[in-house]
Amino acid sequence: MKRVLRKIPFLRRIVGMFHRPAPMPSTFTSSGNYWEERYSQGGNSGSGSYAKFAEFKAEVLNDLVAQNQIGSVIELGCGDGNQLALFRFGHYIGYDVSPTVLDKCRALFMGDPTKEFRDMKSYSGEQADLSLSLDVIYHLIEDEVFNAYMRDLFRASRKFVIIYSSNRTEDEFASPSAHVRHRKFTDWVSANAPEFKQIARIPNRYPYNGDPFTSSFADFYIFQRS
Repeated sequence: MKRVLRKIPFLRRIVGMFHRPAPMPSTFTSSGNYWEERYSQGGNSGSGSYAKFAEFKAEVLNDLVAQNQIGSVIELGCGDGNQLALFRFGHYIGYDVSPTVLDKCRALFMGDPTKEFRDMKSYSGEQADLSLSLDVIYHLIEDEVFNAYMRDLFRASRKFVIIYSSNRTEDEFASPSAHVRHRKFTDWVSANAPEFKQIARIPNRYPYNGDPFTSSFADFYIFQRS
């Protein structure tokens, strides 16, 4: 798929470049609790949502949205809104499991009528041209949470699904972090959403080198409803 890269204004490019490391909850009880505790303790969405990683995501997504005339987007797992500020979307609904971060996003984008933020528990089948998952899937530790999330992600799309994640099994890529579990999610798509076909994979500009602050194990996977 041809991409026409667009420059991001300088002031927007440096948003969040000097953020502090995110505080971590002392114990892990569940995927949802982890993120609410992290945000309520003053944490953010992590290095993958800031600086050069946010710029890379914005370049890819803004090009894809423009090229495919995508007018509406649903994101499952909107996070703290830092990278969202770089996206050029039409109508946008962001869902998240954390009430704290939803309040933060509503305050951050107050007065912007193109953006809405809702609790993930309230999702009831709403659809958009594109459903979006950025750095979420490998944070879904419980199988039932992963399966429910994937069902909602593909249910939310009328045309396209874009996933930014690792795509390897635990045996291939084990993580020492309690809040990270790698999954071969494309196997789930083949088995459970056959009406969607993968049409592209865009490798990360900063492939993983062992340091999560300077590199990423996530790539873009683009699916289209056939």
